[in-house]
Amino acid sequence: MTTRLIVWRHGNTDWNAAGRVQGQTDVPLNDIGRRQAAEAATLLAAMTPDAIVASDLRRASDTAAALAAVTGQQVGYDERLRERFFGVWQGLTTAEVADQRPEEYARWKAGNDVVGGDVETLDDLGKRVADGFQDAARLGSLVVVATHGAAARQGIGHLLGWPIEQVRTLRALQNCHWVELTQDGSRGWQLAAYNVGVFTDRPVPPPV
Repeated sequence: MTTRLIVWRHGNTDWNAAGRVQGQTDVPLNDIGRRQAAEAATLLAAMTPDAIVASDLRRASDTAAALAAVTGQQVGYDERLRERFFGVWQGLTTAEVADQRPEEYARWKAGNDVVGGDVETLDDLGKRVADGFQDAARLGSLVVVATHGAAARQGIGHLLGWPIEQVRTLRALQNCHWVELTQDGSRGWQLAAYNVGVFTDRPVPPPV
């Protein structure tokens, strides 16, 4: 039996639009994000998911709620699917981080762990999100998980067993775009599709 897991990034927020680091700050969707979620939900509902699971942060849970409104399903919530904790960066724009904490910013831009600022390590992030993915995948043959940009990328990399250098080759997910992963008994987890969605004409905001 093959399991399909759809990893769905939340819709746009005002902090996304401003290039502000969200992390685990509970920022809601803006009007664009709500529209993105509604339009993407139409496509995802056509896949007839067996279950929907979301991060409990509003921008992800409200994105998942748009799909639940179409399918009539209940959304399950999992704190492990939250965005990376960005410590003292949260609330700053990426330009402010670069100016105020240049060494940390340089490590982040290079895809390395940030030393200082109480930022969650990539390994810790990958492990917790991948654990959430694994539990969600047990809920059916097709499960949709609503999460966040950095969380999605690192969790996917951990699930696939990729080294950090390979995870860095994944382009940041656009708002309300998704990844499809498959798993079967002989091949384990595989990447089937990446950055799929309705909106393709907007710049990709940082996955923070």
